[in-house]
Amino acid sequence: MMWLRATPSSVPAGVVSLRVVNAGTLDHEVVVLPLPTGHAAGERLTGGDGRVDEAGSLGEASLSCGGGAGEGIAPGAMAWTTVTVPPGRYELVCNFPGHYTAGMYAELDVTR
Repeated sequence: MMWLRATPSSVPAGVVSLRVVNAGTLDHEVVVLPLPTGHAAGERLTGGDGRVDEAGSLGEASLSCGGGAGEGIAPGAMAWTTVTVPPGRYELVCNFPGHYTAGMYAELDVTR
């Protein structure tokens, strides 16, 4: 079983920096996706490749020891990204094949 946790799980709207620490034994990433009204985290459909659609992504942390997109966060490494988020609900997901369905997602609530 895999998991992803957002701490804190609620932040004010505006510029938000996410710091991601990979405490696991596999490479991971965190993609920030708007959560559609009426849907809960973990309900996205995955394609044949075991990944969710990243359309509408606000950004991702997937560069070991760096900011922004890369090839994945190595075990024991950290990464970060800074995004601008309006109020709403967002889902943080690891979109490596099979990781989302294994439980690597968390909700992030953005308040006014």
